[in-house]
Amino acid sequence: MTAKKRRRSIFGLVLAAMFCVSCSRAPSFDILGSFFPAWLVCLVFSLLLTVAAHWLLMRARVALAIPVLTYPSLTALFTFALWLAFFR
Repeated sequence: MTAKKRRRSIFGLVLAAMFCVSCSRAPSFDILGSFFPAWLVCLVFSLLLTVAAHWLLMRARVALAIPVLTYPSLTALFTFALWLAFFR
C-alpha cells in the first residue's frame, strides 16, 4: 500500500469515527431565564476562589515571584477542579 492510500484510509477511519461519536447536551443552568453553560458558572466561582486565595496570601505575607502567571493559573486550576467535582 502506498503512503497516499494509507493516508486516505486513515483519514477515512478518523472521519467515520467522528460521525459515530454521540453528542449529549452540554450541562447548563437557568439563571434569570437565560441558559448559561456550566463551565461559565465554574469560571465565576473560580474567580471568587482566586480572590479569596489572593486575600489569604496577602494576609500570610507570601511574596509571589510571578503573580502575572500565578493568579491565572490558580483560576484555571479552580475552574477545572470545580468542573471535575460537579460535572464529571
